[in-house]
Order: sequence, then C-alpha cells, then structure tokens
Amino acid sequence: MKTKNQIRQRQLAAAVSNGNKNVSPFETIDAIEKAGFKNVFIQWYNRTWNPSQEEQLKYIREKGLNVIFAHLGYDNIDDLWLEGESGDRLLSRYKDDIKVCKENFIPMVIMHLTDKSAAPMYNETGLKRLRELVDYAETLNIKVAFENTKLKGYLEYVIENIHSKNAGVCFDSGHYHLYFDDEFDFNRFKDRIFAVHLHDNDKKDDLHLIPFDGTLDWKAVVTRLKNSGYSGPITVEPCYRNGYLNMEAEEFYKRTYEAGERLREMFAR
Repeated sequence: MKTKNQIRQRQLAAAVSNGNKNVSPFETIDAIEKAGFKNVFIQWYNRTWNPSQEEQLKYIREKGLNVIFAHLGYDNIDDLWLEGESGDRLLSRYKDDIKVCKENFIPMVIMHLTDKSAAPMYNETGLKRLRELVDYAETLNIKVAFENTKLKGYLEYVIENIHSKNAGVCFDSGHYHLYFDDEFDFNRFKDRIFAVHLHDNDKKDDLHLIPFDGTLDWKAVVTRLKNSGYSGPITVEPCYRNGYLNMEAEEFYKRTYEAGERLREMFAR
C-alpha cells in the first residue's frame, strides 16, 4: 500500500476561471488558496477583464501560488488555418503571449486549435504557423500543449506533423466526454500528454462540473492517462456557476479540492 507521501507526490492544481459567477477573480483565487491548492493555471485571453490578467497574475503570486501554465485565448483562432493577415496577426499575438510567459516564469501554454463546431479544414498554412510558434517557444524553453476541443482530426494532424519535444497535448476530460463520446486515442499520444483539464458534465453541455458530479467514467480516464505516461499535476477545471451558486465559493473550491484528492488517490493505485 502506498503511503500518504507517495500519493501526494502528484500535485493538485485549479483553474482561475473568469467564467465564475457572482465572485471576482481575486475572490476565486482566495477560495482556491484557502481550499488547499498550491498550484493554479491562469487564463491569458487578452480580454478587457477587471481585474486584468496581469493583475490576476500579480495577486496569484502574492498569495504564494505556483502557476503551472497559462491558457491562451482562442478569439479568431480559426483564422490560423486561413491565408491572410488575420492569421499572421494571430501568430504574432501568440508569440507575444509566450514571451510574456517566459518573462513571468510560466513554463507552459495551452492552446485550442479551433473554436466553434465548424472550422476550416486543417492544412499546411496553419501547420506552418504552428511550427513557427513551437520553434519560437522552444528557443524560450516554453512547452506548448494543444487541447482536444470540439473537432476531430486537428489535434492528430498537428501532433503527427510537429516533432518538437516542446509540443504536446492538453487532455480535456469534459470535451472528451461531450464532443468525442469518450473516444480519445491515448496510445497515439503516449508520452506526449503535457497537461490535463479535468472536469465533468452530463454529456449534454460543457458544464465544467466538479469531477464525479457528472456522468464521466473517471476510473477509465485515470487508467488511460496513467497508461499513456502522463505524470503531471492533477489539474481540475470546474466553474462556479449554475447549480453551484447555492453554496459559497469557498465551499465550492473545498469540494473541488476533495475531488482532486480522490483523483490523486486513483492515480496512485
């Protein structure tokens, strides 16, 4: 039987979600820290949030929390696959984001490859931009993890055609359950899963529930992640909204931490 120290070797992390309702990002950070989390990820979307993403990062650091990665924005992300200035501007924006992450000691960024339920077909134009972006990230020793979002084929195309050690996958359990009917070729991405977003849903909507509050088979997910070689943090991404608003944010993140502990024990078996 593994000891508590062996179980705790795998870190827990939580999302600082700007999609939370009735609480500010600062209150979210306070609740995350009070629940017991030592690690977070930040949304770096370049939107007009109040407090700004820069102010959120400063506050996270003041609370003594470690930032394991930044989730980059996905506004106009489909332009990545199109010829023209819009896609080129997108590439420049992402390079700027990666540079900021390097300056702020954030070791990894997460990116979507598409936005809505339809997008331009993946192609050499987009791949060329992504290669350039990954090459730039590699010069700064920043990892880039591409997320399984809503459309099949894009992640496979990118990972199979970009062979940099700095390019990998962010596995999102909610998207896996809702958009892909629990299908994900873990063997195909073996040893290339750099990060995870763990949350639940009812297979009808992307609800971002606390793990175990939906219909996802967590035993199967954990087993497949372990077999794929994933050894990073257990990063939970539920959102404080809808039915959770009948409890305080502190209680919500306490429950989230407890779910993370439960997952940590499952990973340790």
